[in-house]
Amino acid sequence: MEFIRGNLLNVFTEEIYSAEVGFENGLISCVKPVDGNFKTLILPGFIDSHIHIESSMICPSRFAEAVVPHGTTSVIADPHEIANVMGLNGINYMLNDASSVPLKMFLTVPSCVPATKFETAGGIITSEDIDTLLKRPEFVGLGEVMNFPGVIGQDPEVIEKLEVAHVNNKPIDGHAPMLSGAELCNYAAAGISTDHESTTPSEALEKRRLGMKIMMREGSSAKNLKALAVVGGDFIVSDDKDPEDLVEGHVDNMLLKAIEYGIDPVKAIKMVTLNPAEHYQLNTGSLVPGKAADMVIVDDIEKLNVKNVYIDGKLVSKNGSLNFKVNPLKLQGTFKSSPKKPSDFNLTSDSPKTVRVIEIIEDQLITNKQTADLDIQDGNLMADLENDVLKIAVVERYGNNKMTNGFIKGFNLKNGAIASSVAHDSHNIIVIGTNSKDMAKAVNTVITNNGGLSVVSNGGITDLKLPIAGLMSDRTAEDVAKDLTILKQLVNDMGSTLSSPFMTLSFLALLVIPNLKISDMGLFDVEKFEFVNIVLDD
Repeated sequence: MEFIRGNLLNVFTEEIYSAEVGFENGLISCVKPVDGNFKTLILPGFIDSHIHIESSMICPSRFAEAVVPHGTTSVIADPHEIANVMGLNGINYMLNDASSVPLKMFLTVPSCVPATKFETAGGIITSEDIDTLLKRPEFVGLGEVMNFPGVIGQDPEVIEKLEVAHVNNKPIDGHAPMLSGAELCNYAAAGISTDHESTTPSEALEKRRLGMKIMMREGSSAKNLKALAVVGGDFIVSDDKDPEDLVEGHVDNMLLKAIEYGIDPVKAIKMVTLNPAEHYQLNTGSLVPGKAADMVIVDDIEKLNVKNVYIDGKLVSKNGSLNFKVNPLKLQGTFKSSPKKPSDFNLTSDSPKTVRVIEIIEDQLITNKQTADLDIQDGNLMADLENDVLKIAVVERYGNNKMTNGFIKGFNLKNGAIASSVAHDSHNIIVIGTNSKDMAKAVNTVITNNGGLSVVSNGGITDLKLPIAGLMSDRTAEDVAKDLTILKQLVNDMGSTLSSPFMTLSFLALLVIPNLKISDMGLFDVEKFEFVNIVLDD
């Protein structure tokens, strides 16, 4: 048996006292108070209870390499990004790649693959698939149910998936942005137990009053923790983190933010240890006999400088240095798109028109609906750079050769174009630009690279390759972050002031987040849950 001594946080009694923790065979054997004046604090290992690893742009093994030194010992990941690209094969890739590292990657089964019928995806997850996966120990719940209209409207396919989760006694994660009143009651009545989409205190409070557990999100694009801290929540989650943020920290940084925003440190730590462990029935999250010996040694409960990290009783990180090796798995290319011409990105018109415009809101996933009056040139509607109305398009990547053009406000580009194959949730290619020629260049670079990001500025092309399903790299978080920083600086030099332009770009095709979004099939009004014309009716 091995022993660790220090000041221990008991997440059941919320006490901190000097203790000795004994452990063997991966489990805690005993915990007893001792006398001593210790300078370190023993905490349960941190759990990020809702994350899409694919959004970090690195594969699971590289993700583990990045987050374990920061005290993360478990994650509950929803792999619906890669599932929308590759179906079950994508989920199996995530499991196989993660199997070589000590980080515990539990999964929720994606509930919405494809996410909606209003976009083209590359994978399908059926109710039968969900039933099979939920019987496996790696799968701890049904992933976020984004098709809230389907729940409210009693869509048979959606309801069948919920029933499968209930039969398997697994919790169901929610996704209910701005849902309220009778519709929210219907959604909660379906047995959906969590939500991570609340952006205001009143929204979170209404959901809590209906028994839903609130995941306070602090991601790279959506940062809601500060707003929700006044009403509190049950979990602190990242949802989506880009590699630049992961290099700086993970759950440890979210905890520091929570403390800064006024949440009691002990209660905040429970939100990333005991609470998720109990909700998802994990044998971790607390330092008591019989639980996994997943421990984080820090210097102070408010500073949270991570010293050592243990997973199943093994020292996996010491003072920031890993005690395990990473050997990422490769994956074959998944792109079937044909090269695009500049004319593919033109919207023809015989006269100036008033058009619908997607307006982004920085640090939020929701968008506003706007309109703009646009002139024509050579029979095509033109971007209005002076008023920040740029061109946007989604290009289908799965071989059907579909695409949609539209207009966007909020990026402030003065030249060039940016493109990405990270475009939630179907991950077609999304591009924003000032002109059609540069948009074609940016998209064709992504196609040639079998996925990734590209920036076209003043005729030059800079890229970040993401060859794993067009979503992830097998390089380190530091290397990917370095390339992403270069791209973001280029975008800033082109006029944008957004802190995370590519993360913001990636959510503009997410048709289950209000208000106006775009897919390869058309411009989509999320409130109406239907396509709308780009040009307003005369």
